[in-house]
Amino acid sequence: MAGVECLVRANNILGEVPLWSPSTQKLWWIDIYAPSLHSYDLRSGAHGSVPLPGKIVGSFGMRTSGGIVIARNDGFFSFDPATGASSLIVCPEPDKPEHRLNDGKCDRRGRYWVGSMHTTIREKHGAFYRIDPDHSAHKMFDGFILPNSVAISPDDRIFYFADTLSFTIWAFDFDIDEGRLSNRRVFADTKTHPGRPDGSTVDAEGFLWNAEMAGGRIVRYAPDGRIDRTIALPVSKPTSCAFGGPGLDTLFITSSSHGLTPEQREAEPLAGSLFAVHTGARGLPEPAYAG
Repeated sequence: MAGVECLVRANNILGEVPLWSPSTQKLWWIDIYAPSLHSYDLRSGAHGSVPLPGKIVGSFGMRTSGGIVIARNDGFFSFDPATGASSLIVCPEPDKPEHRLNDGKCDRRGRYWVGSMHTTIREKHGAFYRIDPDHSAHKMFDGFILPNSVAISPDDRIFYFADTLSFTIWAFDFDIDEGRLSNRRVFADTKTHPGRPDGSTVDAEGFLWNAEMAGGRIVRYAPDGRIDRTIALPVSKPTSCAFGGPGLDTLFITSSSHGLTPEQREAEPLAGSLFAVHTGARGLPEPAYAG
């Protein structure tokens, strides 16, 4: 596809949550089902990875005090990539061992927002949580299947969230000072799209970029929900996207090989790779967890 470059043939089962780190000048991401933290150095082109603890790691974020935080099958943990040390911060659902945490992201007050889901049953058992810097977890709402697309507008007034298996991206009014969500409404109904909404990021103009799982494309939505443009990809299962690079002007895209048949794998040799494309847009710095 024109302009789309494969940076790393990582062979991820479910590559997810790309994050740019200005301090390391690297792009970081995870493989959910083969729990590992990956990195790509733009200067040298080096690709690294370290194993992550836990059976499943659904998302991660940088931490202001160093290291990262990871949302696992059994709770929200700190992790030090240098030493491998990890410790529990909080388990939002201690009474639901059949659940796991999935997509999450930090706001600009240092809170972590993350959704839960059942590991095997595809019914509306999921809940959405705010994890504060004091390590307390607060349930915000529930009633969805597969949480994704956590993103926040540049002015901190709009919060985005998707249920991938309901084919819907919602928008909320966001009170960042109080950590409150209100006025939930449909931002994008994707039932007629070729794919379903997975991970998202927001650019400096307030446009939402969404990876369309099984649709083989990235969709850029205007703040009013209108499709502004699409970017075709050489794989059918993009999972998430994020801006990075020194000027935050490169869109990095993770992808999945999970569930592909042998014939599909042969047709998509780049499935599970990390991609990059220059879109002409710029992103915003990703906040870190302040706990």
